[in-house]
Amino acid sequence: MNLNKVGKMTDIELLAQLIQKSNITTIFTGAGISTESGLPDYRSSNGLWNKNQIDVATTNVLNENFERFIDIYRDQIIRLQQYKPNIGHEILAKWQKDGLVDAIITQNVDGFHQMAGSNNVIELHGTLTKQRCLGCRKEYENINEIESNCLKCSGRLRPCVVFYGESLPKTAIEKAVFETNRCNLFISIGSSLQVSPANILPLKAKQSGAKLCIINNEETIMDSNADLIVRGNISTVLQSVNESLKNYYHETSPMI
Repeated sequence: MNLNKVGKMTDIELLAQLIQKSNITTIFTGAGISTESGLPDYRSSNGLWNKNQIDVATTNVLNENFERFIDIYRDQIIRLQQYKPNIGHEILAKWQKDGLVDAIITQNVDGFHQMAGSNNVIELHGTLTKQRCLGCRKEYENINEIESNCLKCSGRLRPCVVFYGESLPKTAIEKAVFETNRCNLFISIGSSLQVSPANILPLKAKQSGAKLCIINNEETIMDSNADLIVRGNISTVLQSVNESLKNYYHETSPMI
């Protein structure tokens, strides 16, 4: 059923109704939600990564030219500190607190969901906010810049992100699939849905019987599978849905 054609409700009102009626809602976010914080995306001409940096961000360079590798990531972390979560991240955190959202699966490595107050965030591509020792695998959180050696074993430290050529973390994938399979509503926000294997999740949700909503400025390759598509600025859309949810609660609350 194409939810866009139901009655005279707007897409915003339809999405608010779906969220309110869903028992379990899973959110899936891509770069689009963070670029609205001013954070550049990863592959555009002005992005966080230029071609030379992408070529360096591989396990081969990690093993063969560690200093060059770390220089690239130090630059990413310094640049990341110039930005912060936006109202879109904050609204998703509020919905989690209110019990409207159960899990957030993200392709982003900026840590903005957690900074905004979200929990149960599954980071498919890791995070730039942590480091891990190559030796003992001890993790370091809330880093300000890349350090060279582990305080426990003096091993070299690497960012906890997935490099080009590496597989996604098994635990993250398993959690993402679990949250996808059990939800009634799967909302993809700010993702082109082109990156594999993360882009299999919307289809898994559909196969499990969930409604699929896509919020994105541009068309995605999964649009034909969506029950509802909302175009527009991510933060503006989420703010509008949030207001519609407030109205829904007001209209459906019992009179005292």
